[in-house]
Amino acid sequence: MNPTVSIIVPVYNGELFLKRCVDSILKQDYKDFELILADDGSTDGSGAICDEYASSDARVLVIHKENSGVSDTRNRAMRHAKGTYLQFVDCDDWLTVDATGLMTKAAMEHESDLVIADFYRVSGKKVSRKGDIEEERELNREEFAGFMMEKPADFYYGVLWNKLFRRELVEKYHLYMDTGISWCEDFMFNLEYIRQAERFYVLRSPVYYYVKTKGSLASQGMSLSKTIQMKRMVFEYYNSFYKHVLEEEEYEKNRLQVYRFLVDAARDGIVPPVIFPGSVRLGEEQQCLDKCLSDKHRKREKRPLYRNRKKAYTEK
Repeated sequence: MNPTVSIIVPVYNGELFLKRCVDSILKQDYKDFELILADDGSTDGSGAICDEYASSDARVLVIHKENSGVSDTRNRAMRHAKGTYLQFVDCDDWLTVDATGLMTKAAMEHESDLVIADFYRVSGKKVSRKGDIEEERELNREEFAGFMMEKPADFYYGVLWNKLFRRELVEKYHLYMDTGISWCEDFMFNLEYIRQAERFYVLRSPVYYYVKTKGSLASQGMSLSKTIQMKRMVFEYYNSFYKHVLEEEEYEKNRLQVYRFLVDAARDGIVPPVIFPGSVRLGEEQQCLDKCLSDKHRKREKRPLYRNRKKAYTEK
């Protein structure tokens, strides 16, 4: 009998934190899951740690592969998955003890294609709750896309690990990670998935501890030209997503807000003040967007999904 949830953990040289991550998964209140540890050619002791867990718990499957990056590693794991739902965890992070159970219960009770939940941020010894979700509720695709439009660079939307996905949709529409993208690859997958999903559920409960060790494209050593190319590609897809999801009139009404993602994306790294995209300098574009959004969007009726909604236009 197949498990209800497949929990996927890509592993690369994570021996210092891997046990904390895996232990948090195996100690979940909810037990009907398989754990897929995908070792992406680790050169430390990570592979051996994975094998130890597999030898002692039948729910653990280990994949050893040559190093090819996190996107290809997740794709390989997804193709091995047998669960009704997919859950993703990074090997240096960990779950709350009720994470899988809370998201699975919500998905089943509300027949959701995507469940999204709150999370904790861990910076050194400081742990803080993200805490912006104001109420639990069901959403359709248009409603969910509307909230995402207001703060597109937010982790709520950009990452995989605070979500539960229905595997049937992934397989039906061949939704896998783009191995040619090394920035916002999670967000690109999410956009592809949201295009096909119909029912969404938002959970207030935090389910995940995210360790703030990841860097921007600049800290990854990516060249300026590659950075611009990558960000432009992601923005163009994001823009295309809203043209697909929204009616033409609704898209035109919200086009400036969609373009806000251009500013949020550029803030992550070394792009300003280069020309991106087209012939308008980012600084001028940002001033224009700020003015237009201030005039047009900040006056809109406050919607109930998030607290402190004004920050959506002024903070990353």
